[in-house]
Amino acid sequence: VQAAGETAVFSFYDEYQWKGPFYFIQGADPQFGLMKAWAVGDINNGDDEWGEEIKLTEQAVQTINKLNPKPKFFVLCGDLVHGMPGTQWRKDQEQDLKNVLKNTDQDIPLVFVSGNHDIGNTPTRETIDNYCKNWGDDYFSFWVGGVFFLVLNSQLYFDSSKCPDLKQAQDVWLNEQMATAEKQKCKHVIVFQHIPLFLRKPDEEHDYFNLEKSVRQEIMEKFHKAGIKAVFSGHYHRNAGGSYRGLEMVVSSAIGCQLGEDTHGLRVVVVTAEKIVHRYYSLNELSSQGIEKELLHMLAKQN
Repeated sequence: VQAAGETAVFSFYDEYQWKGPFYFIQGADPQFGLMKAWAVGDINNGDDEWGEEIKLTEQAVQTINKLNPKPKFFVLCGDLVHGMPGTQWRKDQEQDLKNVLKNTDQDIPLVFVSGNHDIGNTPTRETIDNYCKNWGDDYFSFWVGGVFFLVLNSQLYFDSSKCPDLKQAQDVWLNEQMATAEKQKCKHVIVFQHIPLFLRKPDEEHDYFNLEKSVRQEIMEKFHKAGIKAVFSGHYHRNAGGSYRGLEMVVSSAIGCQLGEDTHGLRVVVVTAEKIVHRYYSLNELSSQGIEKELLHMLAKQN
């Protein structure tokens, strides 16, 4: 498994240059253990089985490996496993997830995003350090084909009370990254984070599945000023989304446990010179039919 911090594969200078349309795959919330915990009504301790999630994630990997052309990368937007830091089944869940993901085609890099179950609802330096040892940096940036990608630790925006210095460090780093993006004249800037800024409307009330309103407003303004085109998230276990002044908020349902009417699935994201186009596919649909012609046609255009 390629750790998130190991982005050398993208670090060559030619990745700063636009070379035409490409696509990537976004997945979220494999969350090994939640399906059993949800079924038995014991979210805290009922995660002692995760055979269903293993099968679904294996299906996701096999589906991605079959796609032609190959995606530029596969990003997992957090909640890799259900077991919170320090809980009984967490290490086994993480190991089983790694065993599945290591079968991803070696030409398709994996990008990991930290979720609340990965570092805790109220993260500490220790929980973040442990995550980084297992999965790579909790925030970082990379370039692919003239597009600048930012991976953020959204838990630091949700509750940084036990590690305020780490939140401040991410804020300083993010401002630097945005200045870099402006200087380099990138085609697009795209953000990955686990918790959505909002689910449907930028001014909706705060709850468990979005960020607190004043924090949200500050980030949305910052992203808008930096010309960020889209934020891709998970966390909600349902598909949702909306927009704020040209910034699209894309909320993708889970590979694992569904909490709404959606199916276990993945999102195909096509990046063209002008726009970012995406569609959520069920695992069965993407596996049996592949990417639809309309999106493939966009990829074939040399602009």
